[in-house]
Amino acid sequence: MKTAIIYSSVHHGNTKKILEAMFAGKDVSILPASVNTHPDLTGYDLICFASGIYYGKFHKTVLDAMKNCAVKPGQKAILVYTSGSENIRLDSAESILKERELINLGHYGCLGFDTFGPLKLIGGLAKGHPDAEELENAKKFINGIEAVLQ
Repeated sequence: MKTAIIYSSVHHGNTKKILEAMFAGKDVSILPASVNTHPDLTGYDLICFASGIYYGKFHKTVLDAMKNCAVKPGQKAILVYTSGSENIRLDSAESILKERELINLGHYGCLGFDTFGPLKLIGGLAKGHPDAEELENAKKFINGIEAVLQ
């Protein structure tokens, strides 16, 4: 299965840790959203859009790449995210998938250490995350997605 990952993992590498666990040993194309603003994803069986959560939403670079990438209607996609809290809105990312006529196979999200802005003053949120259990759950998630696609 040919997989592309469009991602942003800015402050502590939380999202990158999840992606590394999910796709360890798998043949994937890893495309940081900051430098892949208009990627051609038409040749992929699965597209993973991944981001830390900023003000409740995916990072702007990932949302922009989602809007500007070359895709074919009916391609399969997943969303992956980490966040310092559970205040998450996937509606912007999910609506882009719908507008682009991509099939949303689901999402995996977990806590991630967060010291953005004023959170640094209080030592941050979700220290120690993603933890071993969250990394294992990420592997189970992608294995389930792959099983459905085969």
